[in-house]
Formats: sequence, structure tokens, C-alpha cells
Amino acid sequence: MVRGFLLLSAAAALAGAALSLAYGVNDGLLMALFMVACGAPAIAGAHLLVRRRMAAGPLSRQLAAGVGISVTLVTLGVGAVALLMFLSAHDAFIMGLLLVFAGGLIAYSASVLAAGVMADIEAVRDGVRAIGEGRRDLEIRTVGRDELAELAEAANRMAAQLGEREVERDTAEAARRDLIAAVSHDLRTPLTSLRLLTDAIEDELVDPETRQRYLGQMSVHITSLSALVEDLFELSRLEAGDIQWSMQQVALDELIEETVEAMRPHAEKSMVAVTAELNGRVAAARANPEKLQRVLFNLIQNAIRHTPADGSVTVAAERNGTYVEVEVADTGEGVAADERERAFEPFFRGGAGGARSGDGTGLGLTICRAIVEAHGGRIWFADSPMGARVRFSLPLA
Repeated sequence: MVRGFLLLSAAAALAGAALSLAYGVNDGLLMALFMVACGAPAIAGAHLLVRRRMAAGPLSRQLAAGVGISVTLVTLGVGAVALLMFLSAHDAFIMGLLLVFAGGLIAYSASVLAAGVMADIEAVRDGVRAIGEGRRDLEIRTVGRDELAELAEAANRMAAQLGEREVERDTAEAARRDLIAAVSHDLRTPLTSLRLLTDAIEDELVDPETRQRYLGQMSVHITSLSALVEDLFELSRLEAGDIQWSMQQVALDELIEETVEAMRPHAEKSMVAVTAELNGRVAAARANPEKLQRVLFNLIQNAIRHTPADGSVTVAAERNGTYVEVEVADTGEGVAADERERAFEPFFRGGAGGARSGDGTGLGLTICRAIVEAHGGRIWFADSPMGARVRFSLPLA
């Protein structure tokens, strides 16, 4: 209210000064007093209405009340001041009629403008309410291009973002359910076998030779379960961002040759040839050598598992811009084009090769992707006329 009175005083002073220059000081003072006397009640009434907004109701009613109070108070103030200035009652009445007429025009103009504003407000209100009830496909439209239009656009963006988050949530929930189902399936089989074997041994239903064979089978199941639990634990840490690795400059050619040499006995047992094709020195990568070797082990082991006897697995590397790319290619059955992306999902089963998981835990490719992405690279299946080609990139050192 203080700001309103200060503005009124400044306007009255300016008007009085202008009239003083034209018609004298007395007329200027009278004009200033006239403006203060007429404007003060209107300003006080407007602020009183603001304090009683809750009782006024809708915005249209608040606007109508504001215009009505302003016109009424100004009209009364002008009439009283006009009589005090010794104008005739006739002149004061005509002046009052003109003010009421002007006030009516103002009220009509304000109501027309308020109708459009109220329509936009109702559109935003109904849209936000619909979003709260679960609608995500709506678009809030407003007539004007003002702050209400910006509010509607913000609400539209919010609805779109909520829709995207809900799709991501549903996808993650579906993946979680699939993961739980797959883990349950992969745990149930060895646990059932372990229970049967244990019962047979405890009940002394087998001879010593069979018991020894059962113990060997139990050891295999326990090893399989341990590998599955370890992979699940590592995957959960990777997906949670619990990564505490020391990055360093890694000589890829040395690491690849060392890994290939370590996998050669396993490959020879499956009658598969494993070779490293490195044309000259390969650019160094910025990586953690242990985790990078884990990726190579998984990919080479996976390739050997899905390559028939007398087949081959080749590991190569080359620089590509600011990255170095490593490739593990085999002459096995390959992966269908429409299954290549999903092959990196946990326990994905697809095609005749079972998503290349075979006898493993079904998490090898998933862990590879998590490790590579944690290094700032990416991993994918490249096109191949025969077999499968898995490529991954790492930043240069």
C-alpha cells in the first residue's frame, strides 16, 4: 500500500507542477489535492480487496469487484471534491455520470480480457488435473502467448517426461522380473540336483564308487552356483556405479597376446584355434588392465563355446579416431541380427544358440557391456558373413 500511495503522490505532484506552469500555483495545488483525494480511497480499497481474496472467490469475481470498487470510490471522491471546489451540482452530476460511463467501459473491457485469461487458466487446470490422474497423451493449448502459455508448455513437457520415466520404469521392472525368473531357473536346477545327490549319499543308497561320482557332480554344481553368485554380485555393483578402479595406460597388444595364450589350452581342448592378429603396435588404451582382461576372457570363452571343432577364434585391435577398437571374431553359428542388441541382456535366450550363453552363467556379455561402458566405451555385434564379431571400443590413453 505504501508503494501505491508513493506513486499517487508522485503523479499528483507532476500533474500539479504541469498545471502550475500553465495556470498558476494555486491551480496546481488544487489539482494535486484533487488527485490525492480521488486516488487515495481507490488505492486503499484495492489493497483491502487483496487482503480479502479468499472471500472474493473466482478470479473473474475478484476482477469485477476490483473494477467496481475503484470506479465507485473514484466517482464518490470526484463528486465530493467537485462540490468542495464550488462547482455547481449540475456540473458535479455530469462529471459523475461520465466517470460511471468510463468505469462501465473499463469493466466491460476487463471482463472481455478476463474471459480469455480464465479460459487459458481453466485449460491449464484441467490439463494438470488430467496429468495427475494418469493421462500422458494430452496437450494443453492456450489462446494467448503469455505466461499462461509458458505454464501450459511446462505442463506439456512435464507430462512427456513423466511418460518417458514411466516407460523406463516399466521396462526396468520387466527386466527385473525377467532377471529374477532367470536367476530362479538357473538356481533351481543345480539346487535340485544337489538335494537329490545329498539325499542319496546321506541315506547310504549308493556304493562307494557311485558316491565318489556323486561328490564330483556336486562339486561341479557348487562351482556353477559360485560362478553365478559372483557374476550377479559383480553385475549389481557395476549397475549401481560402485566402481573403484585405477585407470592407467594399457598396452593392448601385450594384454591381448597374454590373454590369448592363457585361453589356448581351453581352446585346444575344444579343438578350436585361437589367434591374435595385431598388425604392428596397437595404440595404448586408458583402462583398468584386470577388468579389461576380464572382458577379453569372457568374449574369447564365449566364442570358443559357440565355435564347432576345427573352427577358429581371432582377436584383433585397431585405432579408430580417439578410440581403439578390439574385436573377437569366431566361425560359429553367429547371432541373428534382430537379437544382437538383446544378447547383452542378462540371461537372454534367443535363437538356436541360446543367446550364446550355453554352459555359462548367462551374464558374461552383460558384464562385458557394463565394464566397457564404465570405461567410457561401447560394445556391439558387428556384421559378419560367418560366425559372430563382437567389437568394443576404449578411449585412447
